[in-house]
Amino acid sequence: MAIRVSIFLLILVAAGCAGRMEGRATCDNLVDQGWKELDIAKAEGFSGTVSYAKATSLLAAAKGQQVIDRFPSCINKAKRARVYIAASRVGN
Repeated sequence: MAIRVSIFLLILVAAGCAGRMEGRATCDNLVDQGWKELDIAKAEGFSGTVSYAKATSLLAAAKGQQVIDRFPSCINKAKRARVYIAASRVGN
């Protein structure tokens, strides 16, 4: 009986860890892509815009969420940052 309980608990812990890592790759990709786009916007001369500053702040916050494994929040912030990067490149 104790072996069955131990196996059940092991499966439960493994499933919890797998669910926690969901979104890791998406978060990683969006943050990396965001920083690259931000560098391009800076090179094009749009680093002085308000949208650029908002994007920088959101990407920094996304990176912080990534570090503490809060992937849904990381993805949300990285996606919002990319919207501001696009606005920055337009000149807003």
